[in-house]
Amino acid sequence: MFMTVRLLTPAVLGGALLVAAAGPAAAGYSVETVTDPTGTNFINLLGINDAGTIGGFDNAINAQGLTLALPTNFTPQNYPGSTMSMVTAINNHGNTAGIYMDPAGNTHGYTDINGVFTTVDNPASLVFNQSLGINDAGATVGYYAPTQAGNFGQIAYSRSNGNFTNINALLPANVNSQAVGINDRGEIVGFYQPSMQTSIGFFDNDGTFSQIDPFGSTFTQALGINNLGEIVGFYADPNGDQHGYIDNNGVFTSFDPAGSASTTINGVNNLGQIVGFYTNNNDAVVGFVGTPVPEPAAPIAVGLAGLILLRWRRRGRNGMATGG
Repeated sequence: MFMTVRLLTPAVLGGALLVAAAGPAAAGYSVETVTDPTGTNFINLLGINDAGTIGGFDNAINAQGLTLALPTNFTPQNYPGSTMSMVTAINNHGNTAGIYMDPAGNTHGYTDINGVFTTVDNPASLVFNQSLGINDAGATVGYYAPTQAGNFGQIAYSRSNGNFTNINALLPANVNSQAVGINDRGEIVGFYQPSMQTSIGFFDNDGTFSQIDPFGSTFTQALGINNLGEIVGFYADPNGDQHGYIDNNGVFTSFDPAGSASTTINGVNNLGQIVGFYTNNNDAVVGFVGTPVPEPAAPIAVGLAGLILLRWRRRGRNGMATGG
């Protein structure tokens, strides 16, 4: 099913900043919805590579990992011997990162590199790990927790060449943190929770952090990043309603497919295609893929004030600057 979504973006200096932002302007997205092939009305799409191959999972009894070539070419991917699996990310080599549960109820991260499955567990916990992002070099990001439930004491980390880095140690005080996306420059996005009622997205550039909180939201998560620095995720508005967002150089755009009661954008590739899922009014969880629809080219003058503000926002990526 296809639809076109036009986007809501707050005006900044008469639109000058939007013109100057990196990448082509978009009038909206052409959105294709993906329904659960098992018929349980629950499918999550979590990552997309530049070839358009998608990683995710469905919820047939226990979660089952999958990759998808649109429109309906589903390929199961489950860690051998697991009781449930999820594919959380896919890179441009077709290699994946994911999550599986063993028969004892422990949760583990994994990678599938050229068909070879490898458990990825931080040595600090053998009972709960999740691998949530992978770049083309095979570096991964995720988190661990001290208990099988995994819902408290989460610690964000990255892993490269077998070495783990504790990202949480560099974040402000929190009760939970997760590293979720990583691009080929090694830039990482994720979120941390100062309390169980609040959540703040973060952008990590080699240990220098910026906060991400679209529209001043007190509950937001940054979930994906591409090589252009585009960031995607979700935020809650003052009414508690959940929306997807795209962050292009600090300019936030709210995104909700038609029929959505709650939207999450999980991944973005280098072509600007986004993937995620939404819940409709019947509580069905529907996957979606959004492809940017370019605006017609038009000569537009950008004022000096807009250029100055753009330069400030770009510099903000290199330090803790709320709002990107």
